[in-house]
Amino acid sequence: MKRSFFAILLTGLVALNACKKDENVVIPEPVLSPATGIYVLCEGGFGGNNATLAYRNVASGVVAADFYRQQNPTQTGGLGDLANDAIIYGSKLYIVMNGSGNVTVLNASTGVLLGKVSFINGSGNKSPRFALGARGKVYVSSFDNTISIIDTTSLSITGSINVGANPEGIATYGNYLYVANSGGLNPVFDSTVSVVDLNSNLEIKKITVGLNPQKIEVNSVGDVYVSGYGNAFGTPAVPPFISVISAATNTLKTNLGAAYAYDHIRIHNDTAYLYNNYGGGDCKVINTLNNSVVRNSFITDGTVIQTSYGINIDEQNGDVYITDAINFSSPGEVTCFNRNGVKKFSFSVSPGIIPNKVLFAR
Repeated sequence: MKRSFFAILLTGLVALNACKKDENVVIPEPVLSPATGIYVLCEGGFGGNNATLAYRNVASGVVAADFYRQQNPTQTGGLGDLANDAIIYGSKLYIVMNGSGNVTVLNASTGVLLGKVSFINGSGNKSPRFALGARGKVYVSSFDNTISIIDTTSLSITGSINVGANPEGIATYGNYLYVANSGGLNPVFDSTVSVVDLNSNLEIKKITVGLNPQKIEVNSVGDVYVSGYGNAFGTPAVPPFISVISAATNTLKTNLGAAYAYDHIRIHNDTAYLYNNYGGGDCKVINTLNNSVVRNSFITDGTVIQTSYGINIDEQNGDVYITDAINFSSPGEVTCFNRNGVKKFSFSVSPGIIPNKVLFAR
């Protein structure tokens, strides 16, 4: 009888110990598969109705310069006017067409058109700007001072959030959506970021940052980085800026100084790439965990970029893709660098002009 009791007790202890060990098992993060293709969105000229979507096959290196037309031969005309932004969310590719007043939705694997979400109403073109996917929805900022909510199944606008003047970049962290209010169409620029509670889809406060905010990026600890143009033509002139908001308190944490006077920012793995998209080809690299400078010049091999208009990072391997708008009228180019700033390859997106976004098909 005693042996049976001790046997049962021993078995229970072994099982309990196994459970404790299982609780401490670290499940590795899923490995992101390599990109099979690279999409490049080309903005096109204002009023030119010449936006394009290029696609580079990673295996062959072959570039289809007008992939949208190629994959949608029965559609009248091309992509449209002023392609301002694009995201891949789920199985779909969403392209924000500012001039045409719609979000064009494609199959992310094939580029085949699935539908268009109109941003034109009785008051005219809402002028959509930037998109973000979260909580099964796509949020789009528009110059009519709103964030529109797109249902990803019906491909229709199901809600609208009032924010500040002429919103641009958007980002999420936790339960909040952060919106850069540029006021770019007003006589006096805005200087605020709207904080939206995603549980209620209501703006709960505005945070004052620098003048004419444009881009918003968030690092792993909830520091919300806001970059903006300032006002080069003001009296006195106001330089570009980088401000940092704490998502924990939704208050301004710091304004970085003159050495961080850049109007655009991209963050990956807590590393920020700062650049000016209307002048200069290189960018500054900082560690967002302490705002220390990693390199004043990202490019280390002498490669020349004339006009850095967009920066995107391949999350699978850390490669950095810089889009070059050249002179805003000549066909653009894309150059891929490794994380150390050494060029790996480049390609033209001719006849596409003003390439502004790189996305990765997997």
